[in-house]
Amino acid sequence: MTAIIAAQMQRRETETRLPRTSFSRPLLSLSLSLSRSLHFSPSSKSPRVKGSAQLARWARARRSSRSGRMTAKMNMQAEAETQKLSETAVDAYSGDEDGESDDEDGVPAAKCVYMVSDATGWTAEHAVHAALGQFEHCLVDQRCSVDTHLFSQINDVERLMEIIRQAAQEEGLLFYTLGDPQMADAAKEACQLLHVPYVDILGPITDALQSHLGVSPSGLPRGAGAPPRTLSKQYFKRIEAVEFTIRQDDGALPKNLVQADIVLVGVSRTSKTPLSTYMAQKGYKVANVPLVFGIEPPKELFEVDQDKVYALTINPTFLKSIRLARSRSLGMGASSRLSYSDMEHICKELEYSRKLFLQHPQWPVVEVTGKAIEETAAVILRIYHERCSKHHMPRISRRY
Repeated sequence: MTAIIAAQMQRRETETRLPRTSFSRPLLSLSLSLSRSLHFSPSSKSPRVKGSAQLARWARARRSSRSGRMTAKMNMQAEAETQKLSETAVDAYSGDEDGESDDEDGVPAAKCVYMVSDATGWTAEHAVHAALGQFEHCLVDQRCSVDTHLFSQINDVERLMEIIRQAAQEEGLLFYTLGDPQMADAAKEACQLLHVPYVDILGPITDALQSHLGVSPSGLPRGAGAPPRTLSKQYFKRIEAVEFTIRQDDGALPKNLVQADIVLVGVSRTSKTPLSTYMAQKGYKVANVPLVFGIEPPKELFEVDQDKVYALTINPTFLKSIRLARSRSLGMGASSRLSYSDMEHICKELEYSRKLFLQHPQWPVVEVTGKAIEETAAVILRIYHERCSKHHMPRISRRY
């Protein structure tokens, strides 16, 4: 009896175990193959633990999707991201339109300054740049940077209105020099209508001269007069001065120094050539003579009227930086560059020039360190006219 009961129990256990084994092995094999193929890299050290955790997340995701919670959450996130992107795009677009957007470093965008002229625009450009010089302390640091835009030869109202509309869009400041009173009035009215701040540079000066001279202005752009007015004596004087200055550059033809109005002397890279060219365009015959250490200047330099000679000097450190940049641009060799821009050699040259200047006290010594060509020329021309006219107050005089 006992043997029969034991045999029946063993048979039932065998029948129950077989289907359970045949079912569980395929399921385990399927789950492992999915986890390996989809989520486990070859370098994974414990795929069984990661696979079971991933399967658990899949199960929770399926249950959440069936209930609709996951779908609702994803829709809400998508809507939030879309709203955020749209707001960012609107802010960026509005910032560009207003001209107040910042760059990557958080620096405010540059302010716009418009300059309009019916001629070359030099008057407006020089006036604006001279005024901007008062703001170099912040312009250099880019805290209040400015973009200037010059529009020259503007002689019709349509182009003028187009420029003013553009200035209004960029919230710019407008300066204009318009000789035609109708054009000037049109610019004024348009600026007031579009709320563009403006400055009429030429108008107040013209009105003051009209009152002082008792004569009405022509209302024509500068240079738009008759040909005899354009080809005046002053015009030919400037041409002659430029031609003379080019021939006399860098000590060439010292025998012609006597014909010069101004003679510049100084060591290399003291702005002799740019100064000569700039003053020649104003009608002055300018010659320049380089001073080289160990080489005597031409004897003609000491035979001309010594009141014509002007000495140029410069800081040695500043001169070295200029010569280094010059030697690199010319592709000079290392040995030549060393002798040209060596501080000891520069100091010897400057000491040699200083002794020469002391021997000729009637030569005005002009410091050019860090100065623009216009600034140095203004100093030289002031002294030149003071000597020519013998005025008590220094001035630069010219008859029109």
